[in-house]
Parts: sequence; structure tokens; C-alpha cells
Amino acid sequence: MAIVDGTLVPTRDHRLAAPSKNYRYSANVQVAIDADTRLVIATGDVHPGNRNDCTVYRDSGIQQQLAGRPVLADGGYQGNPDVLMPYRQPRDGGDLLKWQESLNADHRTIRARVEHALARIKCWKILRDYRRAASTLNDTVSGIAHLHNILLTD
Repeated sequence: MAIVDGTLVPTRDHRLAAPSKNYRYSANVQVAIDADTRLVIATGDVHPGNRNDCTVYRDSGIQQQLAGRPVLADGGYQGNPDVLMPYRQPRDGGDLLKWQESLNADHRTIRARVEHALARIKCWKILRDYRRAASTLNDTVSGIAHLHNILLTD
């Protein structure tokens, strides 16, 4: 099983980046990890930071890389039938059923692993303020993902 999530990487090259929710120019990067080993198994192509995760997941190529395996995601991936998302509150304002609340709790527990992986990846200073050309960001994210995997296997 894979877990996918997106993160914003602040960048100074405005050819790729766009102002996003943090009021900085940033790029949206999708990262997928294996739920058991917590190793990064795929990274998507970089898109402007003002794109939502649902759109970037579909357009970045990560969806094709993860084809054929179950994928866990947060509620931001609504509209993608390929991902497993938590149950949402009913529109009539009612409560979730007990078994739905239980599954959502399990979903949160498992999905936290990708948040931890993203935090470890963003510890690398180059991704805290990307100053190089935007065309090199895909390679940089992929390289840091490989370094992350090496650190986990040691």
C-alpha cells in the first residue's frame, strides 16, 4: 500500500512557482511512500504551488507510477477514484457511524507516516528555500528522496 501527499517547496524562480497559501512563491511536489517500509517509492513532476493536490496528483505522473496498488490520501484528493480517503461528514449534518469513525482513526494513524517522511525530506536546507532554476527541482526532489531512503535503510 502507498501513501501519497503533496507539499509546498518555496522557490525563487517564478517561471514555475506561483503565490500559494503561504503567500510565497512555491511549487507543489507530490511524494508517495510505502506504508510498511516508509521508503519513498515515487515523486511526481513539480507544479505551481497554487494548484490543489487533487489536480497535481492527476497531472504530475505519480498516479501512473502508483497504478495497480492501493493508495491512501487525505481529503484533499476528492474526485480521484483511485485513492482511499477518510469518510466525510454527511451533508445533512449528521454524525458518522461508529465504524466510519474507527476507520478514519486508523486512516489518520497510517497516513501520518507520509507527513513524517515529508518533514524529514524538508529538513534538507535546499528544499526550505529553493534558489536554483525551477527546471532542476524535479531532479533535486528525486535525489533527496533517494538520500532519505538511504538514511532509513542504514
